[in-house]
Amino acid sequence: MNINLTLFAQAITFAAFIWFTVKFIWPWLLRKIEERQKTIADGLAAAEQGRRSLELSSRQADEAIKEARARAAEILAQAEKRRQELIDHARQEARQEGDRELAAAKAEIDQEVTRAREELRDRVASLAVAGAEKILRREVDARAHGDLLESIKRQL
Repeated sequence: MNINLTLFAQAITFAAFIWFTVKFIWPWLLRKIEERQKTIADGLAAAEQGRRSLELSSRQADEAIKEARARAAEILAQAEKRRQELIDHARQEARQEGDRELAAAKAEIDQEVTRAREELRDRVASLAVAGAEKILRREVDARAHGDLLESIKRQL
């Protein structure tokens, strides 16, 4: 075998191999590499979009939480105000009721004092008549001396 022929045959085989690789395998490899690059780029873009979306959602959630806390604080403030109003109203009603009961008690006491005075006047008048009867040793007619007895009652 001749070295030139072997070298020439190997060069032709190598050239055919390169031509076959460039013609059939290289385009297929480039398409797969480009598809992979596109898939990776799409994945990175989706990841970036997801990160942005996560940041936006996080901001919105924080804002929603702030709004909810502000609303809760507002509701608590309104409830506290309403509670204070109810307490003040109840105190006012209790004072009014106490004043009414105090006035009623004073009126009742005044009536009792008046009744006691009247009863005392009647008893004193009776005792005065009894004492006068004993002093005069005769009977005093209450009907006949009614004006006199009324005058004594008023003076007492």
